[in-house]
Amino acid sequence: MNESGDLVSDLATVLDLFDVSVLALLALGGVCLWALNWGIQHLGHSLMDRVPARRFLILQLTTLIGFAIYTLGTGALILGVLNPPREFILAAAGSIAVALGFALKDVAASLVAGLLLLFDRPFQVGDRVTFDDTYGEIVSIGLRAVRVQTLDDNLVTIPNSRFITDVVASGNSGELDMMVVTDFHVGLDADLQAARDIIEEVIVTSRYAFLKKPVTFAIEEVAVAEYLAVRLRAKAYVLDVRYEKAFQSDVVLRVTGLFRERGIARPRELRGESA
Repeated sequence: MNESGDLVSDLATVLDLFDVSVLALLALGGVCLWALNWGIQHLGHSLMDRVPARRFLILQLTTLIGFAIYTLGTGALILGVLNPPREFILAAAGSIAVALGFALKDVAASLVAGLLLLFDRPFQVGDRVTFDDTYGEIVSIGLRAVRVQTLDDNLVTIPNSRFITDVVASGNSGELDMMVVTDFHVGLDADLQAARDIIEEVIVTSRYAFLKKPVTFAIEEVAVAEYLAVRLRAKAYVLDVRYEKAFQSDVVLRVTGLFRERGIARPRELRGESA
């Protein structure tokens, strides 16, 4: 009888915690948290339009604020609205911990990895990163996953745990500018100095170029399919990562036209003779 009475008493305590008014307050509190986070994100986008030079900093701050709102707000709602007994909190926490440990092992690993990413910061929101076959911009770093917007406008979600063990490359490491590498191939008998001068002229006159950092070249002979060529690898910086492909396209289009106009020889097909 005592055990049955205790069980009934526990059930009654739980039911008292979740009456209609309490559930209504929890729902209202959840809507308020969502609205507050939406307002912060909207304000962040407005600030980014007004102060584009601080776009990355604003993105990072809004991400952290949104995380804090949901985490602290949810805890405050549970403790403030439900106001559960201390024994109930301990028992519920133990039960939840055991259940989540078995059912959400992979999710828990991603949560821990997410915290490590926030402190270690191998990359930041707004960075252009390469991960496996995915290349794009980090648009959010959550507790469970990182979301990457590819240049084809696909949103790729990658679990945080993969970033702890796999290699990821960041192209700009929190900076607005980023190096863009563009290859040009010319024939072995081409005027290499003239070709180099043309490429450099086009780059420094591009409206997307960031000229506070140098334009450099790496030149070497290479075999491309059935062609023997000299590769001129131009390394220049774009002023904003959003213009990466626009910058590269601008340079390639104008260089190609000038090569044709000024008679810069392109690679010749190999026919068994040395070029």
